[in-house]
Amino acid sequence: MPRISWLATRAYYRFSVGGALVPADGPVLLVANHNNSLMDAAFVVMAARREVRFLAKAPLFTHPHIGWLIRATGSIPVYRIQDDRSLVGQNRDIFIAVHAALAEGAAVGIFPEGTSHSGSGLARLKTGTSRIALGASRLIGHSFPIVPVGLVFRDRNSLRSEVRVVVGEAFDWSDLAARDDVKSAVRELTKRIDEAMRRVTLNLDSWQDTALVHLAEQIWAAENDFPLDSESTLARLTLTAGVLQRFRSSDDAAWRTTSRELRAHARMLQHLGMTPQALKEDVTWAAAARWSILRFPLLAAVPLAAVALLAYWPPLFAVRWMATHNSEGPDSESTYRVLGVPILGAIWTLLLSVAAGWRFGWPWGLSALLLLPAVGIGAAMVAEQRRLGWLAIRRFFLRHLLRRRLGRMRERQRAIAAHLNELLELGTS
Repeated sequence: MPRISWLATRAYYRFSVGGALVPADGPVLLVANHNNSLMDAAFVVMAARREVRFLAKAPLFTHPHIGWLIRATGSIPVYRIQDDRSLVGQNRDIFIAVHAALAEGAAVGIFPEGTSHSGSGLARLKTGTSRIALGASRLIGHSFPIVPVGLVFRDRNSLRSEVRVVVGEAFDWSDLAARDDVKSAVRELTKRIDEAMRRVTLNLDSWQDTALVHLAEQIWAAENDFPLDSESTLARLTLTAGVLQRFRSSDDAAWRTTSRELRAHARMLQHLGMTPQALKEDVTWAAAARWSILRFPLLAAVPLAAVALLAYWPPLFAVRWMATHNSEGPDSESTYRVLGVPILGAIWTLLLSVAAGWRFGWPWGLSALLLLPAVGIGAAMVAEQRRLGWLAIRRFFLRHLLRRRLGRMRERQRAIAAHLNELLELGTS
């Protein structure tokens, strides 16, 4: 599963992992936010760098599309009242199984919110995570690491969008493991888990704030030369979101002005296909020439890539249709896309290979079966590089053709960064 998770996440997203390290061995409970269905489990596995067993709601085990994957990964079913009240009693056995897995030194992943959701912040945590941890600690004889994992998506349903995975530090709860009053221990541990998860997640009032908060962070980072690693970026996003909420609740005029400036700046950046960092940078003709020469061989592959993408258009269209019409909600669309592309792509490759063998003979069919997957993957890589290359070329010429306009935009961006610095100082004072 770590290898499959790596391939799936790398293919669909551009992501980075930062923060603390998950213990390489011994019992550990990984707690993460849950906004992206099965993809969240893949990111937790990537962050853990070890095998992880997950608790998953029971209906997923019999799901017609993804049940096979849930069962294959050694997940443990959890029976919820809203799914089938008559089966809730079986959770007693599930708790025993999880306690035993942790006692044997396993890493167990759980989403304390209880279900995948489309909310812009953490939902209220269920107490099951705390009860599992406390029960396992009695079997082991002491507390063990509970590690929060934060998943921050720029746009969870867009291909090659950014995802930042932040691993928090394990917190101490040894005093609760020894407490006789189980109910109060469960309440307190749930509170500590919530606090730990909020330190590694981005919690917004509304998804509509996402673009504004991300743009403010990008401008702030670009103009102040801040590091772009996941942990630092999340800290800036969290601070920006907190200041936004504080000034919005007080209906502050300074924030309204900065908000209008940000939205206007975002429209201009989008129109020119630029980012705050790209706007600040300057590229010489010599550097552009070196960059172009290194990527010139890609031009030879563009026609072949176009043919390959055209050949694989039917399964890609089918995956998009399934994700839109069969997913349970926005939080599960990317799961259908990530799982659907390799599965339907493999079926389509087999059909094309059989057709080639039937029409031209078995050597052609075998060659198609061996070469088509590599050609398809190569075509996707070339297409992305072509898109990124075109954006880079466009930005370069815009810098020289629209030098005055971009100069005014740079000045405006510096002014916005200065306003943000003032607001952030006020918001944190």
